[in-house]
Amino acid sequence: MSLETARTEFIEAGGIRFAFRRLGPAKGVPLVLLQHFTGNMDSWDPAVANGLAETRPVTVFNNAGVSTSSGMTPDNIEQMAADAEIFIRALDLGEVDLLGFSLGGMIAQVLAARGTGLVRRLIVAGAAPRGGEEHLQAVVSNAFARGAADVRLPLFFTASEASQSAGKAFVARATARSQGRDPESGDDVSGPQAKAIIDWCARKDDSTLRAILQPTLIVHGSDDTMFPSINAYNMFKAMKDAQLILYPDSGHGALFQYPELFVAHCRTFLDG
Repeated sequence: MSLETARTEFIEAGGIRFAFRRLGPAKGVPLVLLQHFTGNMDSWDPAVANGLAETRPVTVFNNAGVSTSSGMTPDNIEQMAADAEIFIRALDLGEVDLLGFSLGGMIAQVLAARGTGLVRRLIVAGAAPRGGEEHLQAVVSNAFARGAADVRLPLFFTASEASQSAGKAFVARATARSQGRDPESGDDVSGPQAKAIIDWCARKDDSTLRAILQPTLIVHGSDDTMFPSINAYNMFKAMKDAQLILYPDSGHGALFQYPELFVAHCRTFLDG
């Protein structure tokens, strides 16, 4: 099953009806994907999700209150992480690896730092640590003001011809699913999520990073305007066992600009 064709399933846990899709083989350490600000399952790049699912079980899902999942979207990272843990444990996946992009990377940090035995390894892409530098509202407002054919082009990619070309290819892949697509998020999701991100970055505290003992791969775009690349370096320096990769001429969506390279880096890291 590919991301474009996988059936949407549901599971009830903690008073929430979580929507999810499963890709890849049945055996192996599961990889759970945690999505970006206002994103849903169809916001993932099929080239990334399908590429990762070639060698391991991959689960994508909508956290509480997002798109086809029930409940209310929390306005803090800690509750989002608690909801994600409820979902993962409800599927009885055992120990998992995490890939968190942007907001999802913040959630992944909290899940790993708890030291509950749930997380084996984690990949943090385009995210910030607690107390990190963020320009969420300014960057999002500017992206919408440009009137691009798809807001993700100025939001996730640089202005260079190469980056914009890669962005258009990503948009084509991400809109390929024609049946059973997730509905887009509204203010009931964007409002609480924005508050959660802003609050996360407003309070400097490296205790979360220092508590993460699991091997971590940090991936970031060289010209990420939403969460500048200094965030990636600061995470790398504060963590016990982290590796850092910066992709050239790339913005917030670096993993979507270089999907094949990103998948290869993830495989090497997760199989290590």
